[in-house]
Amino acid sequence: MKFALVGVGSGSTVRPEPLTQVAQQAETLGYESVWIPEHLAVPVDMQARYPGSADGKFPGGPGVNLHDPFVALSFVAAHTTTIKLGTGVFVLPLRNTLAVAKAVASLDVLSQGRVIFGIGVGWCEEEFEAVGMPFRDRAARTREAVKVMRALWTEETPRFSGKFHDFKPVGFNPKPVQDPCPPLVFGGESRAALKRAAELADGWCGIRYTPKSVEPYVSQLRELTRQAGRDFSQFEITVGLEPGVQPTLDTVKQFEDAGVHRLFVFAPGWVPRRKFQTDLYPQMEAFANEVMAKL
Repeated sequence: MKFALVGVGSGSTVRPEPLTQVAQQAETLGYESVWIPEHLAVPVDMQARYPGSADGKFPGGPGVNLHDPFVALSFVAAHTTTIKLGTGVFVLPLRNTLAVAKAVASLDVLSQGRVIFGIGVGWCEEEFEAVGMPFRDRAARTREAVKVMRALWTEETPRFSGKFHDFKPVGFNPKPVQDPCPPLVFGGESRAALKRAAELADGWCGIRYTPKSVEPYVSQLRELTRQAGRDFSQFEITVGLEPGVQPTLDTVKQFEDAGVHRLFVFAPGWVPRRKFQTDLYPQMEAFANEVMAKL
């Protein structure tokens, strides 16, 4: 089991000092990775329902602090040495695919191979409208974008001809350090999202789960990877905790038995800075000593 922090580089960790401190504290204590959420723009009048909360409201609203993930993770990379750097998750169809592939490759090189590229297709139509990107075909564009990025990252002179991307041979360097490329982790809980992860990615991540509630998703992913002709034993499951679920040793073992490989156990960005020393850091250290050290 791997343990991660989510919500890093947002909220109360948006400034340089707390972002550095949180990342370094996590690395010192042996946490495997830090993950940053992202949105380009948060509409003030949001009609779309946020899938990650029980009430459908977007945490923090339009005033929430959200960095560009690649800039923030590059900053974290410069202040750490081993902890992995995840996007949790990056809304790929809001952007130009080649620009994203370049940013991922650059971050992987500069961090010496520490990137985990978490991808989502997006859920907020108003955000797509603000950016000027189509919403309805976002899933199809994302599928093709993954093929484009893999070509850019692995081929000497990549070329591509598809429905949404078409370019002649180009030089695209540097390539990522990780071979053949950074692991791709898809978010989303619909059947279509799970199928997309099973067919295209190296793993799947979800937001709010108990050991029991994650079991049907693991079962579906196992079957969908089998149908795709892929090896489920090489597929990684990452989830966050349902509010109220305490990450005790027993709970972590239950998640492990359910087929989970990585847990998001703390979200520093949603903790007030004044509580870092009194609450957050002591809890992170206690979890490392009482749970991580005993697995």
